Amino acid sequence: MRVWATANQKGGVGKTTTVVGLGGLLAEAGHRVLLVDLDPHGSLTSYFGANPDEIEFSTYNFFQHNGDIPADLPNQIRLKTKNRGLDLWPASTLLATVERRMSTKSGMGLVVSKALIQQWDDYDYVLIDTPPILGILMVNALAACQRILLPVQTEHLAIKGLERMMRTLSMVMRSQGRDLDYIVVPTMFDRRTHSSMQSLRILRNTHEDCIWSSAIPIDTKLRDASKAGVPPSVYDRNSRAVKAYGSLLKYLLQHDIEPVHPQIS
Repeated sequence: MRVWATANQKGGVGKTTTVVGLGGLLAEAGHRVLLVDLDPHGSLTSYFGANPDEIEFSTYNFFQHNGDIPADLPNQIRLKTKNRGLDLWPASTLLATVERRMSTKSGMGLVVSKALIQQWDDYDYVLIDTPPILGILMVNALAACQRILLPVQTEHLAIKGLERMMRTLSMVMRSQGRDLDYIVVPTMFDRRTHSSMQSLRILRNTHEDCIWSSAIPIDTKLRDASKAGVPPSVYDRNSRAVKAYGSLLKYLLQHDIEPVHPQIS
């Protein structure tokens, strides 16, 4: 099982779209894919037609057992999407209470890792959508993943947000005592605007060792796919954004490493 997380401490930069875009392409290629929503806003959950305000079983339930995951819980939480090979662990708005209720309990940073271990042989890829704040939920995603994707909108304020996220990554890596493989993914790129072109140049100059060489363009087909509740590649395989996500996925697979089955006591 390969576990990738999208993360950024600025919202609206394309985290959820990146999860759905890559997840849809992986599922179409025949892989078994699990999407995990750890954001209390539940954008990924809403994308596939579930309501984070009303859902009975969600990733919130993992945090109710003091770090011990009941054997049947991951399957109870799992939702099948309309797309073959693509499953979802949805979010509940109750996730917003995790920080307040559980931050003082030990072992809360490994809850998602323990849940995924139970599903290790059931999926080829897991993609995690994270909230735009550093807390228990993001720490869980970073602890569980082998690779981090950092979507960054090609505009000035988003670049400032990336600087915060890079400091957070450094802090998490020190606390976990391990290096994390990460890649900056420029998003919402509009070559017609000076601001977008300039922002992309800045990103490439300041993060040349960890940035994907291309960018995800602005594409209204992404919004249309979201309204239809299907991955962008299902909605319009020939759209500019889908071709870009295909290129990104090819890069990620070419630079992939074999994951080691985790052992958590």
